[in-house]
Amino acid sequence: MWTNYHSHCNYCDGKGTIAEHVAKARELNLRSMGFSSHAPLPFDVPWAMKKERLENYLADIEAVRKTTAVEIYKGLEIDYVPGKVSPADYERDLDYTIGSIHMVEYFNNGKPWEIDGAATLFKEGLAEIFNNNYRDAVTRYFELSREMIDKSGPTIIGHLDKIKIQNHEGEYFSESDSWYQHEVIGTLNKIADAGVIVEVNTRGLYQKKSHTPYPSPWIIELMRQRHIPITFSSDAHRPDDLINQFQETASLVFTLGYRKISILRDGSWQPVNLTPDGIA
Repeated sequence: MWTNYHSHCNYCDGKGTIAEHVAKARELNLRSMGFSSHAPLPFDVPWAMKKERLENYLADIEAVRKTTAVEIYKGLEIDYVPGKVSPADYERDLDYTIGSIHMVEYFNNGKPWEIDGAATLFKEGLAEIFNNNYRDAVTRYFELSREMIDKSGPTIIGHLDKIKIQNHEGEYFSESDSWYQHEVIGTLNKIADAGVIVEVNTRGLYQKKSHTPYPSPWIIELMRQRHIPITFSSDAHRPDDLINQFQETASLVFTLGYRKISILRDGSWQPVNLTPDGIA
């Protein structure tokens, strides 16, 4: 049995309606699931929900949760952009929030730099904003992650090390570099102190954009040592991906020492037993 709280439907850049995602969740016998469309942003991007659709999004989730034995929860994946938007802006109307960093600083024309977009866009921002200094860009990414935890307290940290998506085959750095590990460890210590959940996100695996989940196995092991709670997510953008790569990831996480996973049950986050085959 599985759960998943990171999914995107057609209210943002996902495919399929809320009802279609729920039907798939029922077919897969999910214990519970949550919707987490990209929250509205104060600037135009093609992948975020439009502000005028938010009320209908919440109402549609509320309506469908009454029609199925699968527990359905209302969430949003909310960007942290200093002075512009944060998870705290939306938490009142939700069961949980996912806080994510997708944008790091701005181009000279004022457009935000998306770190997980096309490789060409990434290279443009790296050159214009950070003078091709990848270390400075990654450092700023993790600084923003820590600032988000301090200032907006999301329920879940989304794809903690997603900036590695641009480092395919080690083009820019090695995860064994001391400076990189320093940034990760500092962020994990902040997470542990705050008591927030970290998702183990499989999207990079099934999209074949990463050889490992977000976060990497060595980071998951450091999380276990710090007793940081985890939950599994597929960051699904279509119903068929709701548990994509979960079996393999559960086996990995179990090998790394985790025996509990956090799920939403009866309206609250609770630890449940984890096996190599799923939640007990």
